[in-house]
Amino acid sequence: MKPGIHPAYRPVVFRDATTGEQFLTKSTADSDKQVVWTNGNTYPLITVDVTSASHPFWTGTARIVDTAGQVEKFNRRYGQRKRAI
Repeated sequence: MKPGIHPAYRPVVFRDATTGEQFLTKSTADSDKQVVWTNGNTYPLITVDVTSASHPFWTGTARIVDTAGQVEKFNRRYGQRKRAI
């Protein structure tokens, strides 16, 4: 690797905006916000919208789409069209 052209790879804290859960990992992401971690060190804080703590697939709250109900709703709204001969 060429020196001086790559961003710094350092520990960063990510916080879920919905649940408030935080985790420490390494990243090249940069932030002006700082947070004191449980070990007493200060790390950059990145707030994200979705993590595994709030994503429906990982939390088990995924919705099942009722496609049959959608078709019935469409038919009720617009009805069956008659063919012009």
